[in-house]
Amino acid sequence: MTDHRSTDQQSSTADKQNTTHFGYQEVPTEDKAGLVNQVFSSVASRYDIMNDLMSAGVHRLWKRFTIELSAVRPGHRVLDLAGGTGDLAAKFSRLVGREGEVILSDINASMLSTGRDRLTDNGLCGNVHCVQGDAQYLPFPDDYFDCITIGFGLRNVTDKDLALRSMFRVLKPGGRLLVLEFSKPTHPLLGQIYDTYSFNILPKIGKIFAQDEDSYRYLAESIRMHPDQETLKGMMEDAGFNECEYHNMTGGIVAVHKGIKSE
Repeated sequence: MTDHRSTDQQSSTADKQNTTHFGYQEVPTEDKAGLVNQVFSSVASRYDIMNDLMSAGVHRLWKRFTIELSAVRPGHRVLDLAGGTGDLAAKFSRLVGREGEVILSDINASMLSTGRDRLTDNGLCGNVHCVQGDAQYLPFPDDYFDCITIGFGLRNVTDKDLALRSMFRVLKPGGRLLVLEFSKPTHPLLGQIYDTYSFNILPKIGKIFAQDEDSYRYLAESIRMHPDQETLKGMMEDAGFNECEYHNMTGGIVAVHKGIKSE
């Protein structure tokens, strides 16, 4: 009699390798990018308004702290990944000045178009260039950027380890990566309150103000599936970054991770 157990185990392992999570759903790995693209194409036009509503404007403080950690100076080259509507890129544009360069990059064409229009309206396109690209396969030379930021985007990437290695490659020795992302609340009671808000209130806000309840339910689920603070720190170290650390904000609801590419 033929023993099929080994074959079944191999098949099960292959199935797991060929699938990934999209929120709480398990989907084929090759489908995730397209599904995420649909979500952000849907929310692009109201993205900034929804950020203010969802966070009561606190997202501006989280981003300000990230800018402060960046140590960006005049003449630097900065890559703002998953840059969306360009609020971080706009700040970096002013910091790097005429001799510097800022690349606003997003995988989603609708988000990138919204960001480009916003930067143009604010007269900030002189040193900012927009590039549609995948964080896993960055279309830039090795050792090119002084600083890379990715704000609220890493959790949507299919292969986070691959993306971190790609960021490491294009960062200059001595440069720094900053990952601003929703994370795990540090207090259990805060975690319970946050869960109630995320799954009961946030989708309703999306339904009322963006006419899209499903996309905001996915966003809540994607936050829960994202690695916690220590796990992400370890992933950055595995990708080659040194001096990795993180700063919790708003009780750990959001954290910014920093890593340095050694010289």
